[in-house]
Amino acid sequence: MSGSGPTDADGELWVDIESATSRQLLAAGVAAFAMHGYHATTTREISRAGGLSPAAMYVHFGSKEELLYEISRRGHQAALRLVSECAASDPAADVALRTLVDSFVRWHAEHNVVARVVQYEQNALSAEHLQSIVALRRATERVVRDLVRRGMEQAVFDVPDIDGAALAILSLGIDVARWYRSGGSRSPEDLGALFAELSCRMVMKPPRS
Repeated sequence: MSGSGPTDADGELWVDIESATSRQLLAAGVAAFAMHGYHATTTREISRAGGLSPAAMYVHFGSKEELLYEISRRGHQAALRLVSECAASDPAADVALRTLVDSFVRWHAEHNVVARVVQYEQNALSAEHLQSIVALRRATERVVRDLVRRGMEQAVFDVPDIDGAALAILSLGIDVARWYRSGGSRSPEDLGALFAELSCRMVMKPPRS
């Protein structure tokens, strides 16, 4: 499968940033971090990829780490918004879960490059920035836990461990970013539908025999 650079859709993560140069640097940072890893990427490479001088990045971001943090923060905020909207999309927990998993998996496939950076480079963040990201991740986990709990209360879900079930559901989507590349045999829509079905089967209460 092919595809190693940010897609046009990734631009939605920083569409609200007025500075075109900052948007260029964010896109260049995503591409470089995804290809080489954070530690093997230099600020010179990022600036050059963005068509800028080596010193230009420091006008917009204080350091390479701050650039990574901005990418990670916006990616995690987008994920939190997505799961929150999906969880609230239907009062029936099983319907909402199917929507949530479908959307979450498709997002990680469609934005697989930026998602790999967001999900797998966070250990390079400073302690303060990592704490902020962890808070966003915990908020996302809480939304899914609450949805699973709602399904238990509605007697449509039957799981032995609500926290574990929420973790498994989120892990399905997150891991897609690690291996998915565009142009493969399965589209983001295919994966979303499949993983939504598998997630529902995982938590649904068995029918009475």
